[in-house]
Amino acid sequence: MMTKKHTAALILIAAMSCLAWADDAQKPRQPGEYPHTADSLEQPNVPSGKLEGPFEFHSKVFAGTVRQYWIYLPANYKPKAKTKPSLLVFQDGQRATNPKGSLRVPEVLDNLIHQKAIPQTIGVFITPGNTSEHYPDNLGMSNPNHRAPEYDALSDDYSRFLIDELLPEIAKKYPYNPSPEEHLIGGTSSGAICAFTVAWHRPDVFRKVISIIGSYTSIGYVPATADKPLVAGGDIYPGMIRKSPIRPMRIFLQDGSNDLDNEHGNWFLANQQMLLSLQWANANADKTGDKGPRYDINHVWGDGAHSDQHGGSLLPDILRWMWRDKTK
Repeated sequence: MMTKKHTAALILIAAMSCLAWADDAQKPRQPGEYPHTADSLEQPNVPSGKLEGPFEFHSKVFAGTVRQYWIYLPANYKPKAKTKPSLLVFQDGQRATNPKGSLRVPEVLDNLIHQKAIPQTIGVFITPGNTSEHYPDNLGMSNPNHRAPEYDALSDDYSRFLIDELLPEIAKKYPYNPSPEEHLIGGTSSGAICAFTVAWHRPDVFRKVISIIGSYTSIGYVPATADKPLVAGGDIYPGMIRKSPIRPMRIFLQDGSNDLDNEHGNWFLANQQMLLSLQWANANADKTGDKGPRYDINHVWGDGAHSDQHGGSLLPDILRWMWRDKTK
């Protein structure tokens, strides 16, 4: 449920996203312009963590595919330390780790860990799968060809791949805190709905979700045929949220009013429906006296298009909000 404290945090985050351009009276801000703050840039006095990879991984859940992943280790990471670090998993790892991109997640982690604004955190950045023996070396920032079947599906396939296959292999070498409260998963666009789906199916493992320009639309929808049933798309999530027990999840939603509007749906409307459904679920639980958990929700709407730019500028404050009760 949104408290006054949460509302204040939301207002603060929205205000901070405007500071970078508000003082520049000579150049009017254009829709979708959201510059990075210093927290997303490499700082000379901040020790840099180590980004290992890319490594290739062949999944049994998604047979016939290969993907790449990177592991971020904070500057002072000690595998044998008594206190284990938290875990951040981010989809579309090739873009999340791009030092010249919109997200720049490793740089943000360096700065916030140094500030003690968030706990020590291991980052795992994963590309979608590609149907090939080896990951193509010419993709760059482009999407592999198995992205939609993995990211936009509502099944538990991706959560099984991540939780049962990949993360156990990583934990053998790089132990992290096993508590679900210490696990954060995020993404942008289809990577965002993928992150939400993992936590929806497995809140016993992931309870914190970053959703930037989330594709809660009908990309995954496949109509029924004579011998196959209908496959639902992400546009049914608002109804599922309203008619399902509340999961113990902390969720940050970001989108822009100029996001996509196409045959799959309207992205901005879809994200607003997600927010309203989460809020309704909390209000209904309060009304009926439900003693169970509540969704811990925050959001920022902007005027951007289908771009990571606004979410990237907000990311430092999103992470602060996610870990606000860990670093008091």
